[in-house]
Amino acid sequence: MAATSLALAVAGVAAGPALPAPFPVPLESYGDAGATGLWGVLVGRVAAEPFNLVASLIFLAAIVHTFFAGRIRHWAHLVEERHRARLGAAAVPPGDADADGRPDEVSFPGQVLHFLGEVEAIFGLWVLALAGAIVGFKGLDIAIHYVGTQVNYTEPLFVVVIMTLASTRPVLLLAERCLHAASRLGGATPAAWWLSILTLGPLLGSFITEPAAMTISALLLGKQFYALQPSARLKYATLGLLFVNISVGGTLTHFAAPPVLMVAAPWKWDLAYMFTHFGWKAAVGIVVANAAYFAAFRRELGALRPAAAPVAARAEAPVPAWITAVHVAFLGITVWLAHYPALFIGGFLFFLAFAQATAHHQAKVDLRPALLVGFFLAGLVNHGGVQGWWIEPILSRLGELPLFLGATFLTAFNDNAAITYLATLVPGFSDGLKYAVVAGAVTGGGLTVIANAPNPAGQSILARFFPAGISPLGLLLGALLPTVVVGLAFVLL
Repeated sequence: MAATSLALAVAGVAAGPALPAPFPVPLESYGDAGATGLWGVLVGRVAAEPFNLVASLIFLAAIVHTFFAGRIRHWAHLVEERHRARLGAAAVPPGDADADGRPDEVSFPGQVLHFLGEVEAIFGLWVLALAGAIVGFKGLDIAIHYVGTQVNYTEPLFVVVIMTLASTRPVLLLAERCLHAASRLGGATPAAWWLSILTLGPLLGSFITEPAAMTISALLLGKQFYALQPSARLKYATLGLLFVNISVGGTLTHFAAPPVLMVAAPWKWDLAYMFTHFGWKAAVGIVVANAAYFAAFRRELGALRPAAAPVAARAEAPVPAWITAVHVAFLGITVWLAHYPALFIGGFLFFLAFAQATAHHQAKVDLRPALLVGFFLAGLVNHGGVQGWWIEPILSRLGELPLFLGATFLTAFNDNAAITYLATLVPGFSDGLKYAVVAGAVTGGGLTVIANAPNPAGQSILARFFPAGISPLGLLLGALLPTVVVGLAFVLL
């Protein structure tokens, strides 16, 4: 008996500790293929795993939070104004409140509200609630494993690096010179700049990746268009147009757009397939959508006048060609190594050293916007990883046109790369269904800030031109027409 117990103990040690149940629950393990109707499937999956409902409610709360971000920032300003009024005319240095009993210059509640009103911080904040729910339902070990090792943070890390590289002075000056050559066809007016940036910038995303194209296009739009103070309607129309164009502009190739990357290898889509099935249609849609908005706002665009360049800007020394070439090389290497975070982060550290050594030709490297965008995306992939329980059965029950429309709609509430990834898990997808889900995912990529990975970068760069904050409803309305145009291009052409 003792020998048997000893043998069992040795066998247990040899086998190692018992593995925890997989999390999230694998979609194929629900065994609901014979369930009646979509509602029956969803109810059955919640009954089998109650955490599903909790995770989706937390995700819904994060989405609702984004719609109130502008109001929260407004509350932050009111709190800080009241705090300054209490201070009176004679302010004291921060940190000296204890010395004389007067309040500190910094309002802690105001700063907290500012942080809660940062769109880029919202999904990361709600990961705390998600992690707490995982701990409550599954235990601490599962929560640490999911957030710390199971979630893939390659895309957020890549966006931080590529956004920083694309916003450097040498890269921006090179992009500006190229787009200036195109704008000269229209006299280099603000309208010509607007049309050139919104046409060529998104298509550039098929080669240098969509996040890099978004960064360059948004920075140039800020300088050449938004700084001229157009009307609010034109601001939102341009923002919506930019987001939609970037979302579809990366489909000329199979390596630059996140939703395409998710399916290219599993479905064996190569460069030729992408260009013949998606790329040329996306280009047509971009041109038609730009022309439609240009016609609608032609008077206002024509009335804009370029601002005089400041003296300091006119006196700036040009960047040597070899420094620009090195920046482009770093950009290209990062795109090449996009799937290997240890390598592209290592390359980025070398770039920071190079930027420091050539600081007299550089602008200050500002990591804050890129880090906030990375934080946003990291939060989004945490939430998206536990939403497959309801997205997959919806996708698997639709025909080609309903699937296209469904993917477009679902993309507004979840990153389009997550939609296409879940589509690869659905067995038996025909070529028509594969086309429909990817076309719908990229079509809907401009409807909200969470619909496409590069959107937070564009919002972060252009938010300063919207004093009350970027309204989610304003963005949605601005993106509706170009979404319809590119959607028709994918369906009819």
